[in-house]
Order: sequence, then C-alpha cells, then structure tokens
Amino acid sequence: MKKKRSGPPAKVPLSQKVAYSLPAAALAVIGIPIYVYIPKFYTDVVGVEVAVLGYLLFSVRIFDAVTDPLLGYLSDKTSSRFGRRRPYIALGAVAVALFMVLLFNPPAGTPGFETLWFGVCLYALFLSWTIVTVPYEALGPEITFDYHERTALFGMRDGFLIGGTLIAASAPALVQYAFGLAETGAGERAKFFWISVLYTPLLIGSCWWCVYRLRESAFSSSTEAFKLFTGLRRILRNRPFMILLAAYTISAIGNNLPATLILYYVEYVLQSDLADFFLLLYFVTGISFLPVWISLAARIGKKWAWIASMALNTGAFVGVFFLGAGDIMLYGILVFLSGIGFGATLALPSAIQADVIDYDELLTGRRREGNYIGLWSVAKKLAAAVGIGVGLTLLGQAGYAANTPQTEEVQLVLRSLYALVPSMCNLVALLIALAYPISESIHKEIRVAIALRRKGGTATDPLDHQRPLTDE
Repeated sequence: MKKKRSGPPAKVPLSQKVAYSLPAAALAVIGIPIYVYIPKFYTDVVGVEVAVLGYLLFSVRIFDAVTDPLLGYLSDKTSSRFGRRRPYIALGAVAVALFMVLLFNPPAGTPGFETLWFGVCLYALFLSWTIVTVPYEALGPEITFDYHERTALFGMRDGFLIGGTLIAASAPALVQYAFGLAETGAGERAKFFWISVLYTPLLIGSCWWCVYRLRESAFSSSTEAFKLFTGLRRILRNRPFMILLAAYTISAIGNNLPATLILYYVEYVLQSDLADFFLLLYFVTGISFLPVWISLAARIGKKWAWIASMALNTGAFVGVFFLGAGDIMLYGILVFLSGIGFGATLALPSAIQADVIDYDELLTGRRREGNYIGLWSVAKKLAAAVGIGVGLTLLGQAGYAANTPQTEEVQLVLRSLYALVPSMCNLVALLIALAYPISESIHKEIRVAIALRRKGGTATDPLDHQRPLTDE
C-alpha cells in the first residue's frame, strides 16, 4: 500500500530559507569550542588527564559512526502528524542545549569524577547533536525539488554555518572581553558559563523557529520499509552518490589538515602571531563569494561550479608550500584566493546530494533522505578525525617540540601536510568528480520519470535508457 503524496513548491520564500538556515549558525557552537577550547579547559582548569580526554574525543567519533546512520534510518521511518524530521529537531534542540550547559559547567570534584562528568556529558551531547543534525540536514532536500533553488537554499544554509563557526570561534575571546574576566581558573569557568547561557536560547529558538515555519511534504512510504542494512546496501549501489561521496570525503580529509595545522604553520613557518586574522580572512572571504558561486552554478551547473571551486582552492594553496619566515603578505593573498572557493566546497556538494537522493527515489520508490544524510555525516566526521589524527601524528613523528623553533625537517613536514597534501587530495577529488553524471537536464528526466512511476506508468533509468524501472 502507498500513501498519497504531495510535493514541495519549486520556489522557496526567503523567509523559509532563513528559517531553515538559522539552526546551522547556532549548532556551530558544537564545533570549534568542543574541539579547540573545551579540551584545554578540562585539562588545564578542571584537571582531566590529557590522554584520557583524547581517548574520549576519539571514541565519540566511533560512537557517531553508529548513531548517525541509525538516526537517519529512524527518521525516514518515522510517521507523525508533525512530520518525519521536525519532532527530532524540536526535542533534540532542548537536549543539545541541556548537555552543552552541563559540559560547559562542570561541578568541582575529584579527577575521577571530573573525567566521568566529561565523558557522560560529551557522549550525551553528541548523541543529542545527531538527533538534531541528521533530521535537520535530511529536511533540506525535501524543501524543494528545483535544481537551482536547492543550490540557493544550501548556499544560504552553509553561509550561516560558516558565519556561526566564525562567531563560535570568537566567542571565548569576546565573552572574556565583554565581562572583563581574568585569565584564571575562575575566569575560565565564568567564560564557559556565559557562553552556555548565551547559546542556549539561540539553539532552542532557532530550531523551534525552523520547525514552526517549515512544513514537511507528505511523501509516500511502503508498508514494507527497507531494513537498515538492506537500505544501506542499496545506497552503496547508487553510483552517482558513491562518486559524490568519494570525491567529497577525499577533499574533506585534505581540507581538515590546514584547519588542524594553521596555528602551527603560522607560528613556526611564517613566524607570525596573526593566525586568528588569517582564519577571519578565510571565513569572511568564503561567505562573501558564496553568492557568486550560486550564480555560477545556475549558469554552468553544480558539478562544474564545484570542480571550479576545488581547482581554484587547490591552485592557490599549492603556493603556500613555498613560503617561509616573513612571507606574511604573500600568505594573506593566497589565503584570500583559496578562501574564494571555500563556501562553494561546502554548499555545492550538499545541493548535489539532494539530486542523488531524487535518483534513489526513482530507483526504489522511497524518499530516504535520512539514510543518505546519516552516511554523509559519518564521512564528514571521519574526514575530520583522519585530518586531525594523521596531521598531529606525523608532525610528532617528525620531531615537533612545543614552544621552541622547529628544525628544517619538522618545517618541511609541516609545510607538506599544510599545503601539498590538501592540494593533492583536492586534485584527486576533482578527478573523481568529473565522473559525476547528473546534470540539470538529467535531473529533469529523473523528476519526470518519478512522476510517471507515481501514476503507475513505466519509466527507464535516465542514466541507462536500456533499463526499465520497477519497484525494488
């Protein structure tokens, strides 16, 4: 049996685009603060052993690899009068805010108690984050089926994400300045208290506004829903998605290396203390040029705009390898040039992913955004973990010593990991992306074939016109 479905509008009002994008900015607080500021707070102020803390941060990524696909699967199967995604977003936002407050405000106790507090709160926070983000990102492809409107929608969402990341990265310094906090243990505790107080209403308010303003379309679902592993196997047979996933993951691994190593590169290779300025330059450039990439994608297609953004990012960043002490101006120019493509490397793959989910619907007769977003989320987190793990491990093996001038060997490894390896990853990703087959015209054929099959007609696969399609 199949339920009647209604599709979303082709064009999305600006107010709804903003409502969908707002949570991305607020949820950015679970990014840089958790991985950059909270570890130092817990080791230096609270008293957790650094090795144990590192183990917990690594293990929670393995936990994500299980929970992300599972939550996507549950989201796809959910049926309620409020929709498949919105209940998770609304309730999960409260849980994220609660466990963020608990993690940012540990009570005084023994080292064992503090370690337990950190571990429990960290796992609870990441589980809550998954409950929100997987359904939230799965909601995006359902909002519109229009090829170009999706680019604009995800461009705005990821623009808000970049802006939110920039604010989150600046929050500790801004809060410390605004409240006149001393650089003491008590001052650090007060800093994270105020960050949690300020972010709690932003998290809950933005997610609830998204839920209130957006309505989910009623999609048909089979009474014989895919089992989890059966569904994952069928996703892995979706050739356009696997091409996209491979290219995106390889590119993301490369892009996470500079994010991990920029503080080391600027201090020990350029011998400068302007790392924060260069990060700001990169983020602001990425946001500023994102509308240009959206416009370009409308002219030449998402695939070619994405490839162009990777080519620009790679071409500019190779030059960073050849810089040395005092090359501040040249580095700033290259950061600006590579930053031009930054926003596009986030937004365009998300918009392309929505199209491969449509192709999956054509093949299977089901809308399974949650399954796809769950795998996509694992790939993103895996890329971040590999970037951090490989970068810091190889740097340590080369002989890195903190707070001292580095040897030429260490500087060579640092320059290679920071510039050459990411550029090579982007080049490989670019070559893989060339094989991606869904253009605007192919996507139109996919949507027409889906409509035909809904009416009981027979359609052929637009990527293989010799193959007639039947319900799987």
